[in-house]
Amino acid sequence: MTVEFRIPTVETERLRLRLPRMDDLAAHVEFRASDRSQGVGGPFDDASSFHHLESIIGQWQMRGYGRWMVADRETDEPFGVVGIYHPLEWPEPEIGWSIYATAEGRGIAREAALATREYAYGTLGWSRIVSLIMDDNHRSIRLAERLGCTQDGVFDHPIYGRLNIWVHPAAEMAQ
Repeated sequence: MTVEFRIPTVETERLRLRLPRMDDLAAHVEFRASDRSQGVGGPFDDASSFHHLESIIGQWQMRGYGRWMVADRETDEPFGVVGIYHPLEWPEPEIGWSIYATAEGRGIAREAALATREYAYGTLGWSRIVSLIMDDNHRSIRLAERLGCTQDGVFDHPIYGRLNIWVHPAAEMAQ
């Protein structure tokens, strides 16, 4: 028996949040092998990066929400992974972002995170979502601040260590 599921595509002014594909793998491997991946526990090897893309797709099947490959709306060039991340040991769902070097400094993480937040509040009907950020991930901390998030507690992860909990503004405040 085949179980079919669909990962929704979300479009913004410049971006398409979509299902990861095999042709995204080279860009994803490059990011995860680089120092840029330290904020998410990296660097990682090629096989781990492939399994990571598989897990992104799998979370949609298991939980009904997840992360997307963020791509240019016109060219479909992959820019990174953004969406709702919720592994078993996480205290609650979070908006997570990992942006490739080619997308740095262009507001892509912010645009994709805002689309994800709107999806969580508008489509899923949630009233709270967070982002969990390592102390030394300064780019992500600055983005959380630009998104209007407030720091509210700490989660001590057995592998990643101390993760600060940044709460996104409530749906009515996020407009």
